[in-house]
Amino acid sequence: MPKVNINVPEHLEMQIAQLVEQGEFVSREEAISELLSTGIRAFKTSGPIDDDDRGYEDDGMMGHEDEYVF
Repeated sequence: MPKVNINVPEHLEMQIAQLVEQGEFVSREEAISELLSTGIRAFKTSGPIDDDDRGYEDDGMMGHEDEYVF
């Protein structure tokens, strides 16, 4: 898995640390990965999926043009 360095505001770092402390995620890395994946799925718009995007789709759409499933 590729490594990525990011800078986040202190309040986001504190929220991520709190989620890990509460047991929502096993580690900081898992939290960041899962939260980014969720955000990307939520950001995607409806429409046909390119073959190149298949690896990133995680059952976010149920085949309906305007319906998101979270």
